[in-house]
Amino acid sequence: MRRPVRRAIVGLAALLATGMADPAGAMRRRDPEPVQIVESRPAGEPLMAIVSLNNQRITIYDADGWILRAPVSSGQAGYETPAGVYSILQKEADHHSNLYDDASMPFMQRITWSGIALHAGLLPGYPASHGCVRMPYEFAQTLFDMTKIGMRVIVARSDVRPVQIDHPVLFQPRPIRADVGLKSLTGRWDAVHPTAQAAPGAPPPEADAPAPVSPAAPLLTLKSIVAAMSAEAHAAAKKADAARLGAARITRDAARLLPAAEGARYRAEAQLSAAESAFQAASSPAAIAAAEEAKARALARRADAEAQLVAARAEAPLKANAAARAREEARVAEAEKIAALNAATEAEQMMSPASIFISRKTQRLYVRQAFQQVFEGPVTIREAGQPIGTHIYTALDYTNDGANVRWSAVSTNQSPDGRQRGPHNGSGRGKGRNAEPTSPGADLARAALDRVEIPNDIVDRISEIISPQSSLIISDEGMSAETGKDTDFVILLSGGPQGGVKMRRPDPQAHNRREDWHDRGYERSRAYAPSFYGGGAFDPW
Repeated sequence: MRRPVRRAIVGLAALLATGMADPAGAMRRRDPEPVQIVESRPAGEPLMAIVSLNNQRITIYDADGWILRAPVSSGQAGYETPAGVYSILQKEADHHSNLYDDASMPFMQRITWSGIALHAGLLPGYPASHGCVRMPYEFAQTLFDMTKIGMRVIVARSDVRPVQIDHPVLFQPRPIRADVGLKSLTGRWDAVHPTAQAAPGAPPPEADAPAPVSPAAPLLTLKSIVAAMSAEAHAAAKKADAARLGAARITRDAARLLPAAEGARYRAEAQLSAAESAFQAASSPAAIAAAEEAKARALARRADAEAQLVAARAEAPLKANAAARAREEARVAEAEKIAALNAATEAEQMMSPASIFISRKTQRLYVRQAFQQVFEGPVTIREAGQPIGTHIYTALDYTNDGANVRWSAVSTNQSPDGRQRGPHNGSGRGKGRNAEPTSPGADLARAALDRVEIPNDIVDRISEIISPQSSLIISDEGMSAETGKDTDFVILLSGGPQGGVKMRRPDPQAHNRREDWHDRGYERSRAYAPSFYGGGAFDPW
């Protein structure tokens, strides 16, 4: 996974180093600060982007720290980009606004269906957009190539950063028994349990033997299950296609049987009638002899046709019954195909990172996966009348051969002026927009977890689907109305301006155009923009 990311970053570094000229008519603005690329290590797959409104900067993080930084221009007064928690919902390399004069939005990465997005655009050095987050052109292009649908995007008032954290409340993977696979999974996947099969190479379980568990990472076990189910779906599809073609052939043959026999008898009678007319008209001995032979042949053909018709009338009910059976078999095979494809799709969704949201406002826990709601349940938050802040916990990668996952935390419980609330109100090294991202340490994030009690059955269900890139959000807020079909959780932080959302309405046409762009090729328009100069690396995290 690191190789394509590394190529993208190397390409960006080359563009920055060459100082590619900006042709006439391109997007011009003064650089608020340079684009920066981590130099101390290879970059991994991006896990999150953090946009600082006060610093007008975006920072991209992988599992080991920051990898890219660039200046941005967020929403101007009246169209402010709301602080909150988002994810990438859609990507389109050549996008144009349907709200603002068909304005070009190159390398658009949508984070709300109402129209807020990350994209390349003019950077005057201050907030100037209608709610979107504008980025330098080459940076936006590189980021577009690196990210995936679903990547977390955090918009904070100040420039916060992730810190590593351990806590008993943070979910850890539950070992999955490879020989039963989906049978051990709960919740919305119950419908696919009857089609579950043993993972490839798994021995059959013994009646009295203890349940074996997979020593590998649970995600790898899920991958083997998904591969088996995909193979089953492929076999079911082939079987359904063959049954459909066979039923069509048998039905066609049954339908043709009687008409063909009746047509043969009609032709034989017509030929016999013509032979009899020729015999009546014959006058010479030679003509009479020839007519007699023709009539004899016609009589034989009519006899054969009569026999075929009798046989066809006897066979027709059998053929009709066979055709009905074939159509029923085709129907059953088609239903099996659909069930197998649905089961494979469900299994594929199980491999998607899980998103968990705990709201102090509703005192409930919600789970989404692959942009779909999975389940919700009650939680207990101690001192429920006291603010808890907003904290985003991200599962970074597996540890201990897949037995555990490593977590980071970002705390955004800030006052409207962007200052961090809590016991660690660090200002970071440097001042102003070039200041390094600050962190209150893990204390605030750990204190929030200390106040949460999750029922054991919910913990068990979530532990079955937890994997790297999964996330837990704890917040005073409830879900935004932007959370819905084909979204992850969207959490808007109160106490600050939200003009960028309030001035917009969901765009159903954009939602209908949603595609998994990374599963297809796409064309890029020939566009140019200014080059940006790189700077030195910061410390990781």
